[in-house]
Parts: sequence; structure tokens; C-alpha cells
Amino acid sequence: MQIDEELTLKKLETFLAFMRNGSMGKAAAELNTSNVSVHRAIHSLESALRCPLFKHEGRNLVPLESAYVLEERAQQLVKDVVETVRQTREAAGFSAERFKLGALYSLTIKTVPQLIMGLKLRRSELNIDLILGSNVDLLYKLKNMELDAILVSLNESVTDQDCEQVPLFSDDIYLATPADSPFADQSEVDLSDLRDATFITLSQGFATHQDGNRVFDLAGFKPRVGMEVNDIFTLLSMVNSGVGYALLPGRVGMVYESGVRLVPLQARYHLQQHIGVVFLKAKERDPNLLALLAECRMYSLKYKPA
Repeated sequence: MQIDEELTLKKLETFLAFMRNGSMGKAAAELNTSNVSVHRAIHSLESALRCPLFKHEGRNLVPLESAYVLEERAQQLVKDVVETVRQTREAAGFSAERFKLGALYSLTIKTVPQLIMGLKLRRSELNIDLILGSNVDLLYKLKNMELDAILVSLNESVTDQDCEQVPLFSDDIYLATPADSPFADQSEVDLSDLRDATFITLSQGFATHQDGNRVFDLAGFKPRVGMEVNDIFTLLSMVNSGVGYALLPGRVGMVYESGVRLVPLQARYHLQQHIGVVFLKAKERDPNLLALLAECRMYSLKYKPA
């Protein structure tokens, strides 16, 4: 048996509204339409089903047994369709109940908490998963639909034709030094004076690793690397313990205020990280993502890195 093309979900929804309310006028008011539209939908539904649903008693429509059968089955059908749409959109990452946000470790100090608080105010029912990693790792997960958006350094490693970017703020690169270092109290430092010093760096793939290499190129030497680590908090701990120096963005300065100093570099070594959110163009209309982007735009106006 083929389904008549006149049998539509919209007509079933109109029929169910009439059955709930018991009158054309109340059904029309619920659906924000006219009595004529309700009558026409019910008549068309009977034609599509090729059987009567109501009998006329004066100006009233009285449901037949067929109407009660259709009501029960249609309620479940509409419910199933709504759930099917929800699950389909969720599988595609649109307006899911869980939002997967990727971020750099350094952004968890201030930026990520502020954005998550704002996002929860906008969408209190949303569960947020936070995944930390490098620029390269996070972009890979984004492209593979494992993340909904990423907060990263906006450099060439995250430039992709399938993605959009929204800037948040820019952050200067500093020399991170132990508090008892002879460089700790300088107003600015000539990086070439540390040519023979030991440095701690992040692993390749992290934006700060790439930016540090650019600064060392400006200084005209390759650093003596004593250790590579996989997160910025371990790196700060190593600097705090006197293992070596590091080049780090200013936003991490509040972590070890007493044990680590962030000293500005001379102007000739000046370099900034540009932080922002990256997301897939295919998801740009997702309500959860739109809520995050709204928070990001507010953050860019109100907040600056410490």
C-alpha cells in the first residue's frame, strides 16, 4: 500500500490539535491559524486515508472509532518523528545536549572558565566537555567532528578552508624566569644575553613552541633545550624549580606569581599570539555554537589577558 501524498505530518498535527480541543476554534487558536484551515486539513486527511474520521451532528464533528485509532497512532508517530529529528541533528552536532569544547591548556587559567560560565547562563541545560591539547591536535579533532569548537592560537596551523575563525584577544610573548634569576628584575631583556642558557619548551604542535622558535630566530640563535613537555603548567613548574627559562604568553603569569617572573622582551623580539575560536563552517547555524560565539564576542570586548 502506497502512502497518499496528501497524508502529511502537518495535517496529523492539526488533527491532533482538534482532538485535544474538541472544537475548530480552539484548535485554530492553538495552531495560530484559521477555522477554515483546520477544517480543510481534516477533510484532506479523510480523503488521503480514504475513510471517514468524523460524523456530523449539526455543525459539530463527532469522532468515529477510526479517529480515536488515528489519534493514538498519530501521537506516537509525531513523537517518533520529533525524536528522530533530534537524534539526527545531535549526530551532526547541531543543538546537541552536550557541547564538546577544545582549548589550549593556557586558556584554562582565565578565558575558558569565563566563556563556560557565560555559555551555561545562556543554555543552562547544556553539558560541556572540555578537551585540552595543542593547536594541531585540536584542529584534527575538530575536522573529525570530535569537537564542536576550539579555542586556539590563530596561526597557519589552524588555517583551513572548511573552518571559520573569531578573534578573542592578542597576547605578548615574555621571558619566563625563576624569581631568583638575575634577569627577573629587569624592565626588559635582550634575549641574546641568554644564548648559553637552558630553556624548557612545549612539544611541537603547540602554538607557543612555534612562536618561541620565531623569537629565537629574531635573536639569531637556537636555544639549548633541556626538556620538552606536553602542557604549560608542567613547563611553569620546571621554570619555578630553576630547571631553565621559557618563552611564554602573558596570560600564564598568574599561575606562579611568587616563583616565576614574566619579563618583557626588547622591542626587536616582540611577538604576539592571536587567540580565537575556530569552528566548522558547516555548523555555523548550530544554536549551541551561536551561543558560544556570542560569549566570545562579549569576552573580546570586556576581558584582556592578565
